[in-house]
Amino acid sequence: MSDQHSFETLAIHAGNTADPLTGAVVPPIYQVSTYKQDGVGGLRGGYEYSRSANPTRTALEENLAALEGGRRGLAFASGLAAEDCLLRTLLTPGDHVVIPNDAYGGTFRLFAKVAARWGVEFSVADTSDVAAVRDAITPRTKAVWVETPSNPLLGITDIAAVAQVAHQAGARLVVDNTFASPYLQQPLALGADVIVHSTTKYMGGHSDVVGGALVVSDPELADELAFHQNAMGAVSGPFDAWLVLRGIKTLAVRMDRHTENATKVADLLTRHPKVSHVLYPGLPEHPGHEVAAKQMKAFGGMVSFRVAGGEEAAVEVCNRAELFTLGESLGGVESLIEHPGRMTHASVAGSLLEVPGDLVRLSVGIENGDDLLADLTQALG
Repeated sequence: MSDQHSFETLAIHAGNTADPLTGAVVPPIYQVSTYKQDGVGGLRGGYEYSRSANPTRTALEENLAALEGGRRGLAFASGLAAEDCLLRTLLTPGDHVVIPNDAYGGTFRLFAKVAARWGVEFSVADTSDVAAVRDAITPRTKAVWVETPSNPLLGITDIAAVAQVAHQAGARLVVDNTFASPYLQQPLALGADVIVHSTTKYMGGHSDVVGGALVVSDPELADELAFHQNAMGAVSGPFDAWLVLRGIKTLAVRMDRHTENATKVADLLTRHPKVSHVLYPGLPEHPGHEVAAKQMKAFGGMVSFRVAGGEEAAVEVCNRAELFTLGESLGGVESLIEHPGRMTHASVAGSLLEVPGDLVRLSVGIENGDDLLADLTQALG
């Protein structure tokens, strides 16, 4: 499909060609491990074994590449599987990476507990400060890792500016685009080299699948990643790929509603006496607001806030919520609430990435906005 089509059209049609046998408009779930070959070494359509390639996964990977404006997409069993493949493709022992001081706890754990044992070093920097990124780069830096908006403090990084700094140092820029989704932000067009996704989140959108993805424009890097994907094997299964592909079809309309509701929630929280600080890039007072407005179509569905009464009060808000389900993850149609310090980011306790104890993170869903506001009001007491 031509990449000249609009995002909404690509989301529905890219990779979703009608089945040539039956004309089915939805790609089949090829729940198969191996394929009959047309003679020894004669692969039919390039398929031999589903770890190497599977038609359902191919459809998703083509869709991902189209939505991010990349040359190639690769689908994995989870977001961390995608990250692990990327690290082992880009890095060798002795290499160095700059990571954000506000990163997903699982990403930090991967660097600190897994990659570090392999001899990969990392430094922590405030990636919203371009000078801080530049100062953290060493002669051995091979990658700069960015989340924008970040998890869970909703920090914003100027992708184009950091890309320039990384490239001047001979390093690649990796952008975790999970919070924004390709509908709201296009990092490759801004200079990023690799995009990371947890497709579990907004891409799948229904809290019924776990998956991850990488998208790149460089064909040589794409081939290297595909080699490691096959060699390491943490690929998306066909049914999981099908679920993500189905979810993506409604990504645009869902993100519009997520953003609409999150804006209402952020406005309520800024006026509530029991909230000391609201973290949402759509607020004019957010330090990254101008950069976010420049590089994002809208500000997304994630909102974090700090509770004036401290950590125990924040925990109680989480426990009292009703429509906001207490749970980890994000990006589903249903609203979720969590305490990062004790849940998603417990692994960063005691590190430079430790999050405030009074912090609450919301994944604002697509329910009726007034119902969500009422639930937060009663939860705050």
